[in-house]
Amino acid sequence: MDLTFQIQGGDFTSAGTASSEVRRTLKELGVDASVIKRVVVALYEAEVNIVAHAYKGEIMAQISPEQVFLRLTDQGPGIPDIEKAMTPGYSTASQEVREMGFGAGMGLPNICRNADVFNIHSVPDKGTTVEITIQIN
Repeated sequence: MDLTFQIQGGDFTSAGTASSEVRRTLKELGVDASVIKRVVVALYEAEVNIVAHAYKGEIMAQISPEQVFLRLTDQGPGIPDIEKAMTPGYSTASQEVREMGFGAGMGLPNICRNADVFNIHSVPDKGTTVEITIQIN
């Protein structure tokens, strides 16, 4: 099953829509609650990163009996130093984003912690692609 979502940068009122929809789908498919939690945490963090940092993005979720594969692509400023961005607590979020309760610098570390496979590729001034795989069995 494939699901696709368009994400608008800066639209915090819609942040979490994709992760909620994927959660509902996984529950309907009878996926174990511990797996659903890992998928939702990773996807929500990645979704909020698009909203907080990019102009726009797309989330593609492929759900099979074996795994959930997520690909998030965005058009935005990109990440100049991925290693630094992976450091817990490091954030480039604006003051406005922080005042809304986001931007604590735990997004990428939380995604990585919940994923079985995590890949990130970014080109400054172009955008970022994040791929997350979580095994179901």
